[in-house]
Amino acid sequence: MKKFFFSLVLLAVVVIASAQDTLTVLQYNLLQYGNDYGGCNSTNNNVSTKDGYIKTIINYVKPDIFSVNEMVASEAMMEHLLGVINTTWTSRYKRPQFVHSNAPYLANAIYYNSKKLTFQKQEVVQDYVRDINLFKFYYNSSDLESGDTAFVTCIVAHLKAGSGTDNSNKRKVMATNTMNYLKNHDQNANYLMMGDFNLYGETEPAWLQFTMNSNSNINFNDPVNQSGDWNNNYAFRNYHTQSTHSSDNGCASWGGMDDRFDFILISNYVKNGTEHVKYVDGSYWAVGQDGEHFNKGLLDAPTNTSVPSDVLNALGKNSDHLPVTLKLSVDQHVGIDEYQYLLFTDVSFVNPVSNELQLTIASRKDTPAIISVFDVSGKLRIRQTVEISKGKTGYSIHVANLPAGLYLIHITDKNGMAITRKMVKR
Repeated sequence: MKKFFFSLVLLAVVVIASAQDTLTVLQYNLLQYGNDYGGCNSTNNNVSTKDGYIKTIINYVKPDIFSVNEMVASEAMMEHLLGVINTTWTSRYKRPQFVHSNAPYLANAIYYNSKKLTFQKQEVVQDYVRDINLFKFYYNSSDLESGDTAFVTCIVAHLKAGSGTDNSNKRKVMATNTMNYLKNHDQNANYLMMGDFNLYGETEPAWLQFTMNSNSNINFNDPVNQSGDWNNNYAFRNYHTQSTHSSDNGCASWGGMDDRFDFILISNYVKNGTEHVKYVDGSYWAVGQDGEHFNKGLLDAPTNTSVPSDVLNALGKNSDHLPVTLKLSVDQHVGIDEYQYLLFTDVSFVNPVSNELQLTIASRKDTPAIISVFDVSGKLRIRQTVEISKGKTGYSIHVANLPAGLYLIHITDKNGMAITRKMVKR
């Protein structure tokens, strides 16, 4: 309990006091983007319409690394999506050339913020069923001239879909091939294992390959440590990523939110911050998941207020998956001239709190902000997106439903910088 509180407070102090940077990572299954297949077509899965939704989501999250599944296997369409997302954030995104081994109808792709990162290399680490791709980047640190910087390696996977032993065994082979690749390469690295894994629970062989491998050096960690059987299990309603649809439109999977298919797993090096890069505690989130839509569509009642209404609409209609995101702190000298300091100069409220948390937030400029309330075990209890004006803004959060106890308030500005405060609920 004390350790979790101390880590978040320490994070806030470090972010404010030092020249660290933060990388935002977003993983998203785009649902047959650019592909006419399996009932998906230009009527119920129109690319132009999806482009508008994707722009809204990218503009909201502003990822520095954006990995995707279910892209049509086309260099031209991948370039098209690059143009789409570059309209949202001053043309800073780039992408590696499309390289593949298998000849799939769907592929993985990745886009990155070239102001912060430089692409170094890519590999196809396995091609059974479909390719799993590795992309390595380095951070554009001011220490580059002396040869020192931080590296991040993303492994993007779309494991075989479907229930049953045969499909589970195919996922196991894909995972085993990937982990065997890592055994024969740099094991001590900042790895992210990300994608649509199509897993139903922690006992699946593919999950065990990733998280309990015989070679402990390459084990991956679930940032939110949510082990169990995720499928149709109310206990995991805060982490489900499929399906955003409650009814059949001929393309998307439907039936409501009841599966946890989408992940970003972190290596021990990222978990512990061993090589300049560390997972930011509490930053992992299935974007738009409010925990109130178990077996419901994302746009069904009750109204979801975890994101702005336009973002919610885009998440509900663009795909049958929710994207997942996390933040990484980079322990390097900031190498970009547009480095942003924390916009908030002060956050105050009266402690202890009863029914309403009355925040006063002082900001250097107008900014959207995310206000998150965590209990001391690290569980997200409340997340709201608000607009903060330059100067002082008052904001009220209803906390009457929270049990009495100690909580942490995490307030993140538009640059991904955060400040943390302790709240006592009575």
